Amino acid sequence: MKRIVLVDDMEIFNFIMVTSIKNVNPAYAVHDFTNSLQAFASLKEIAPDIIFLDLNMPEMDGWDFLEQMQAQRLQYKVYILTSSTSELDRQRSKTFANVAQFLVKPVEEDLLKEILQDDAAPV
Repeated sequence: MKRIVLVDDMEIFNFIMVTSIKNVNPAYAVHDFTNSLQAFASLKEIAPDIIFLDLNMPEMDGWDFLEQMQAQRLQYKVYILTSSTSELDRQRSKTFANVAQFLVKPVEEDLLKEILQDDAAPV
C-alpha cells in the first residue's frame, strides 16, 4: 500500500486531492496536512512513497520544506503542486534531487493516476 503525504495550507485543495487519490485507489494511505511544520515532523514516522507539496504556505513554505529534507538527507519523492506559473519557480525546483515534477494546480485526475501508478519509484 502506498503512503502519500499531501502538504497544502488550503483545506479545500487537500479535500479535492484526497478524494481524487482515493478515486484512483481507495487503498492508498493519504496523510494530509495544512501545517507544513507538522507534516515535516511526521515524515520519518509515515515514510511516504510520495509527497505532494505546495510552495506558498505560512510558517514553513515549500522551499524551506525541501531544504530541510535535503539537510536531513530525506529521500522521499516530491511532486510540487502549486498555483505558481513562474518559470523561476520551475527552474528552482530542478535544483532539488527529490523533486520528480513541478505541477500547476489543479491536477487532472488522469495525470494523478499516471503519477500514482508509477510504482512510487525512488528518486
